Amino acid sequence: MEVNKHYSSNIYVHFGIIIVVCFFSFFVNNQVIPADLMEARNLATAQEMVHYGNYLLPTMNGEPRLEKPPLPTWIAAGVEHIAPGNLVVQRYAAGLSATLMVLFLYLLVTRLTRNRKVGLIASLILATSVNVILMGRTVTWDIYTHSFMLGAIYFLVVALEEQGAQWKYFLLSGFFIGLSFLSKGPVSFYALLIPFLISYIIVYRTGISGKKWAIAGMVVVSLIVSFWWYGYTYFFHQDFAVEIAQKESSSWLDHNVRPWYYYWKFAAEAGIWALFWITAIIYFFINKQTIYQKEYKFSFIWFLASLVLLSVVPEKKSRYLLPLLIPGAMLIGFYIYQMIADMKTKSEKVVFRINAIVISLVLLALPVALYLIFYKENQVSLFILIVATICSWGLCVYILQSLFGRKGIRPANVFGGFILTMVMIAAIYLIPIGSMFLNEERHSIRLLRENKEVAGLPFYYNEKEELRMELVYETNRRIGKMNPEDDMAVEKALPFVFISGESIEKLMSDKNVTVEYIETFDNNWRKTDHKRHNPELVREVAIIRAK
Repeated sequence: MEVNKHYSSNIYVHFGIIIVVCFFSFFVNNQVIPADLMEARNLATAQEMVHYGNYLLPTMNGEPRLEKPPLPTWIAAGVEHIAPGNLVVQRYAAGLSATLMVLFLYLLVTRLTRNRKVGLIASLILATSVNVILMGRTVTWDIYTHSFMLGAIYFLVVALEEQGAQWKYFLLSGFFIGLSFLSKGPVSFYALLIPFLISYIIVYRTGISGKKWAIAGMVVVSLIVSFWWYGYTYFFHQDFAVEIAQKESSSWLDHNVRPWYYYWKFAAEAGIWALFWITAIIYFFINKQTIYQKEYKFSFIWFLASLVLLSVVPEKKSRYLLPLLIPGAMLIGFYIYQMIADMKTKSEKVVFRINAIVISLVLLALPVALYLIFYKENQVSLFILIVATICSWGLCVYILQSLFGRKGIRPANVFGGFILTMVMIAAIYLIPIGSMFLNEERHSIRLLRENKEVAGLPFYYNEKEELRMELVYETNRRIGKMNPEDDMAVEKALPFVFISGESIEKLMSDKNVTVEYIETFDNNWRKTDHKRHNPELVREVAIIRAK
């Protein structure tokens, strides 16, 4: 009766709560995160799709870019048609994908537990985890491939659990598997689907009687959607395709190589939920009488299989842990729900309080840090300081009262306080935090887009220097390489725009040309005194004409 009661919870109310939290997590103040090289690469490719119509053979600065499947780039190109050159709107597309992933987790957990409240808790944890927030606020393709794959997993679970062949759900699963592959190749297969299958087979042992032909149909659909573009590139551009395949396969072995234990700090990717993640894992081993023991075991094996598989690959990056947060959010969600439903022992209360007090201390310290770091340096207004202080300390008091009030511990209130904490950080604190890194003196080469003098002229850079893809994206132009010491090449290209880190006047001093200096641009998002301020993004620009 209790389970049915929870399952009958209003799904639309839950969707509304999830969408509001996702709005703050992925959309509010998404401009404060500095753009990086990966975003520039992705968006430069999308811009060239729009300008040159090369949707089936993507290029980056005129060179084929077949390393990444094109689906997210097609999405970015569509956004480019609607809002040209708008990074914020491009990030909204990633935010929509992240929201879709959160909704799919809600549906998946609800399906497994028949309890929408557990689904709501797990999905809100996912939406407020740091790695998910960062991926949902930047134009990277990881969020797309894992969102589609989680959708495929949800439809697969429905198809396996319902009676009959369930062609519709199997075909939907195959379609979403294909979308995932078309977003970033086999990444999500390895990091999300295979660990899920390992865990699901071990824990649920669902039979496939009467479903074999539907499963075959799923496989066929997934293969068609996954590989049609690869087939096109191989058939029409075989040399490029083979070269890229060899390059990508070798990069897993010799690029960004880290030791196998590099991911031991996985919990940090959850941010505010880090301690709860560790607690949930330990609690699973200690307490064998949890309400959803089977589902707990399923999410733990899924998490562990994903962690092991990611750890054995030599190439490692912190963003690769994104799929780990999906079973991680489930683990934390089951623990939180257990505490809400049945917190009895003294040890359970002590551990829960320790976890919550850590967050309370952070809330207590945030306004102090805001005052010392930002307000005293005139980087934030008194109004923002007051609002931030009231919200932070108000939430701190609310959480502490929920921990030590007369009614005892109220875990549901504490959980709500954590969600509101992340909402507050996104709405208020991200602005001053962003100002710590953003270069107020940034003078972007993007200004050349509005310069009529360079319209129609070819762009070149000094071939002795590295061409940063940020410059290609910001100028919205292909930039060819040129040796300024080659008189024939210079003469043949006239007139043109030249970009260099050296003095262009000196480079062209012995040529029969005039140098019309435009400006020196600093395209760094980071401040000049920041260790990641890159001199390769500081460039002179001039128009070179014949005398």
